[in-house]
Amino acid sequence: MSPDIRLRVTSPGLLALPWDRPLGEWDATEVPLRDIPVGPSRHLVRFVEADGCYWALKELPERIAVREYAVLRDLESMGLPAVRATGVVVQATDDRRLEPNAILVTRYLERSWQYRRLFMRLPANRPRHRARLLDAMAGLLVDLHRNGVFWGDCSLANTLFSRDGQLLQAWLVDAETSEIHSELSVGQRRHDLEILVENIAGGMVDLAIRLDRPPEMIDTLLEEAVGVADRYTALWEALHAVPEVTFSRRHEIEGRIRALHDLGFAVDEVRLEPAGATDRLRLRVVVAERRFHAIELAALTGLEVGEGQARILLGDLRAHQALMQQRLGRDVRDTSAARAWRIERFEPGTERAHEAVGGLGDPVQAFCDLLEVRWLLSEEVGRDVGEEEALTALRLRFVPYDAAASAAVAEPATDELLRLRADLLARLDRDHDLHRSSGEE
Repeated sequence: MSPDIRLRVTSPGLLALPWDRPLGEWDATEVPLRDIPVGPSRHLVRFVEADGCYWALKELPERIAVREYAVLRDLESMGLPAVRATGVVVQATDDRRLEPNAILVTRYLERSWQYRRLFMRLPANRPRHRARLLDAMAGLLVDLHRNGVFWGDCSLANTLFSRDGQLLQAWLVDAETSEIHSELSVGQRRHDLEILVENIAGGMVDLAIRLDRPPEMIDTLLEEAVGVADRYTALWEALHAVPEVTFSRRHEIEGRIRALHDLGFAVDEVRLEPAGATDRLRLRVVVAERRFHAIELAALTGLEVGEGQARILLGDLRAHQALMQQRLGRDVRDTSAARAWRIERFEPGTERAHEAVGGLGDPVQAFCDLLEVRWLLSEEVGRDVGEEEALTALRLRFVPYDAAASAAVAEPATDELLRLRADLLARLDRDHDLHRSSGEE
């Protein structure tokens, strides 16, 4: 019997794969299998390259595979950060008493990595990198819950991370236990959050033990894992708070909207409702997706980038616009400044920054790293160090302590990894000692 193949892409290479055989029997001499590290999984996961793209294949029972495929399709339609389901293949069985196996096909998430890479490729004394990771996990769960998605098995092992400016973006990669509702109850959200805290603690501590971290480090990791609940709660309340204001104090309304914009969220609707018999009003804000700065940058320049990247690039664009106005002695329209910035700053800067990091990873992210490193180095010495010095620091990985750019040593997943050289490790140790002596950690 032939397998039931449903693929959303017209990829001849994918269609030519031996779908009639169990995934574990595929031979690397016959199939373009690729050795990409995976975390712990209940099911067999393998990767193939077909028609210039990487694809993740997961073998599991038909009922679960079809259900996960449907959930991932729904997550994609809602614009949520999850891997994209490409198809599902149900393999035939001659024994009607047995449930057929199926292979779920998803597009491999390029320029992403597992949390293990961050732990293993960076020194242990990097709490700000872990903070970025935990912020990303809390943000992902908030995004899912706002859209009625109960994850059910939220954990570091079921998540991939990609860089987005000075932030990390978390992506859901396993939706076997996920459910989609019109709205989640408080109990459902609380239960999902408890699962997240427990699984993060277990994942981080297990890896720390494997890496032979000291007991005090494990205690720190446990405290940080528990703290992800506070990160989730703070973000949820910021998005759903209903403060009372008076119309005469309109700056409070403006401040609320600006605060949401600073978090990256666009505002769809603002409602002012009477709060009893007083002159006070309840301010209700309907929040849209977390792409406020990305949408603004795209409108000005046509660039489609992540929200964290857009925030950095917009700052550089505004600085370039101010320099243009100072040089010309007149105002410069946003559209004119955006065209000049893209030609004079972004395109050459992106090329040079990407070359400085050996052509690895995302070119836009490389430029964002260059801007961050230049600013941090300038802050250290109290003057603008210029682009050349920042490029040299980026090229040699001599970047400031806990700069987001230092996470570049953990990317990308499918390319050759940069190794931490002895001279760089010595520099990192010296930086850490200096920060400890100044009371920072």
